[in-house]
Amino acid sequence: MVLGIDVGGSTTKIVGLNAAGECIGMLQVEANDPTTSAFGAFGKFTALYGIRLKDIRQIMLTGVGASFLREGLYDIPTKRVDEFIAIGLGGLKMAGLDAALIVSAGTGTALVRAVGGIITHIGGSGVGGGTLLKMAARFAGVNGFTAIKELANQGNLNAVDLRLGDISSETMGKLSPDTTVSNFGNLRDNAAPADIVLGFINMIFESIGMMAVFSLMNDDVKNIVLTGALSGIEQAAVVFKNLEALYPVRFYIPQNAIYATALGAAFSEFKQPTNN
Repeated sequence: MVLGIDVGGSTTKIVGLNAAGECIGMLQVEANDPTTSAFGAFGKFTALYGIRLKDIRQIMLTGVGASFLREGLYDIPTKRVDEFIAIGLGGLKMAGLDAALIVSAGTGTALVRAVGGIITHIGGSGVGGGTLLKMAARFAGVNGFTAIKELANQGNLNAVDLRLGDISSETMGKLSPDTTVSNFGNLRDNAAPADIVLGFINMIFESIGMMAVFSLMNDDVKNIVLTGALSGIEQAAVVFKNLEALYPVRFYIPQNAIYATALGAAFSEFKQPTNN
């Protein structure tokens, strides 16, 4: 068995693959520091799936917190995996694609072009899950993705964003009247916290989505896969569907996409990629 472990600052995701490279389980653990969350995830995973230490032949570590685990875990053979390689392989694997731009929207956002075993880091942005968490806490008093999602479902973008239909009675090319002209450009004095949170979500996903679209303008690759913490926000599908109507791209949001990087780390033991 091979374990892929994506160690973040306080959250660790772990995925297990059997000898055939098939996923046998995944879970996430949060703690106050990377070491605690990594060992907690390992212990919980092995207990939950009845795995003995001798059954694990390799641990593949990735993520910003992996540097805190220089000695590995419990003397099990351990390798470090470049995070961009893990993102690329995991995104392709989860979406069932051979080529795609993987958008890893965690605390910030990374763009990774993955074509077969060739992985290229395109760039990224500081706009991501960390932006949403802090803005929602500061301006709406809600904490955590679950509370944010529940509140956003009650929101109304018309109380926040300026749309094309607000300033023009005519269409412009393929742009619909609902096209955003200015994020928060129509913020009303009586806008509710739910409206503001939905506005943050819309702004973040429009920014991330357009960044991905621009990255592929002169590329034969036209598939875009969303992974990372923000992949569980339902409104992403709405924003991306609108972008698909405007640009020759296809967006994918795989199930369990928050585990894509951990899956990619584990899968790298079975496939030797190249990082450009």
